[in-house]
Amino acid sequence: MSVKKFLLFVVGCVGLVLGAIGAVVPLLPAFPFLMLSAFCFAKSSERLHAWFTGAALYQKNLEGFVAGKGMDWATKVRVMMTVTILMSIGFVMMHSVRAGQLVLLCVWVFHILYFCFGVKTRRPAAE
Repeated sequence: MSVKKFLLFVVGCVGLVLGAIGAVVPLLPAFPFLMLSAFCFAKSSERLHAWFTGAALYQKNLEGFVAGKGMDWATKVRVMMTVTILMSIGFVMMHSVRAGQLVLLCVWVFHILYFCFGVKTRRPAAE
């Protein structure tokens, strides 16, 4: 295994662990960490990538988005609320840094606009 593939494997595993924790802990976003894992696993090992894309965590949070089908409203709201809470904490902590607050506000607005209008909304599958 080359050094690059090993580093991608390690970063993918760290992303997977943080994504799994983020699926349970409301303040830690799962989505970006799972996307990082998917990318790293796809580049490091075909077998690991196949395992990851077959996992329930991937299928619940990313499969529809990666396939271009979009996300259901529950997932979109969960992602937007998590980011809003985390950015609010940063916003409050930077009370004396107005430029930092302005940057966070702009990033938050673009994040909300992207998830509302840029990511397709799909209906959840009938059970």
